[in-house]
Amino acid sequence: MASRFQGVEQGPPIEVFLLNRLFTEDTFQNKVNLGVGAYRDENGKPWVLPIVRKMEKQLAADETLLHEYLPVLGLEQFCNASVAMLLGEDSPAIAAGKAFGVQVLSGTGGLRVGAEFLNKHLKYDTFYYSTPTWENHHLVFVNSGFTKPRSYRYWDPKTRGIDFDGFIEDLKSAPENAVILLHACAHNPTGIDPTREQWMKIADVMEERKLFPFFDSAYQGFASGDLDGDAWAVRYFVSRGFELVCAQSYAKNFGLYNERVGNLAVVLNESAHVARIKSQMTWIVRGMYSNPPAHGAHVVAAVLTNKQLFDEWRDHIKLMSTRVMQMREALRSELVKLGTPGNWDHIVKQIGLFSYTGLNQRQCEYLIQEYHIYLLKSGRINICGLNPGNVQYVAKAINDAVTKFPDDQ
Repeated sequence: MASRFQGVEQGPPIEVFLLNRLFTEDTFQNKVNLGVGAYRDENGKPWVLPIVRKMEKQLAADETLLHEYLPVLGLEQFCNASVAMLLGEDSPAIAAGKAFGVQVLSGTGGLRVGAEFLNKHLKYDTFYYSTPTWENHHLVFVNSGFTKPRSYRYWDPKTRGIDFDGFIEDLKSAPENAVILLHACAHNPTGIDPTREQWMKIADVMEERKLFPFFDSAYQGFASGDLDGDAWAVRYFVSRGFELVCAQSYAKNFGLYNERVGNLAVVLNESAHVARIKSQMTWIVRGMYSNPPAHGAHVVAAVLTNKQLFDEWRDHIKLMSTRVMQMREALRSELVKLGTPGNWDHIVKQIGLFSYTGLNQRQCEYLIQEYHIYLLKSGRINICGLNPGNVQYVAKAINDAVTKFPDDQ
């Protein structure tokens, strides 16, 4: 009997996971992984934050903790602490009961729950994402019911910075109630963020055009080491009176990648709507994954609500962000020293985990094939994959690739 499933086609591989597998299988001694989107220490190893280790030991010793289900919308202490971290402890929106959080499955879960709610209950069908953006944004919104994906210009390959005029022009032509997906800080993959003055202009246009802001905050604190600075754009939009949603992830800033710890922050202009919105989000979550996992939420909640633990954690994110900045400086310095064709200042102007190097696909393929340096074909690299032991090797390889395969070929 023929299988019912014989017509199922092979799906394309997810590039970043394929790269990681190829790197793992590679036996070359000096191989370098610049693809994976996770923090690595100076030895290229994953790093569990000491504060997380400490909290896990405390949780393991706490016999009052059980494995009962959390409420559908998650651990309330965690949600409240997350919203306060995003908007600030003194936020008028929080004080007025106009902001709340829903515990979700990391940033992706926040995007999915938020997008499904906007599509199902506000009937929004158009969303805009930056060119380029994190590859999963498009898939999540389309799978949530949005039928009109659009993009706004963002990266200018000539200046290796923001195409701000193009960005604004695209926002001005967006239809009313279009959802605009914005990176709160450390834009993925480019690492280039708008200036505060540019954010103000973006808000002006979005207010004028009646567009809906959906922020993705995957790097608060991790981007610059400054939790408040990294949340500035979101707080500014709230101060302007925007209603918005923001997906928060604790994968990077707590290193809790596989615990899927996230929060969806919702800000309204009237507190009277909160109960009804929560009731509908409860049914969205119920039909998707029923309720969230507890372990990571307990870790984060304990740290965010205790000043001593919070200060320890803030030291950790400062250490991570500082290492990233040092590696940016080191890579640029090596490329300049080698006389590598082109200007490489954009590497140090960018922020966060990633750098959009400006390398073309042929150059990237050459780096993988000849030097066993694994990176995405877009030229995005994870700066944490660099360390004092390999940055010279990587710079020499990039110099070779750029010299051999110039952009004008």
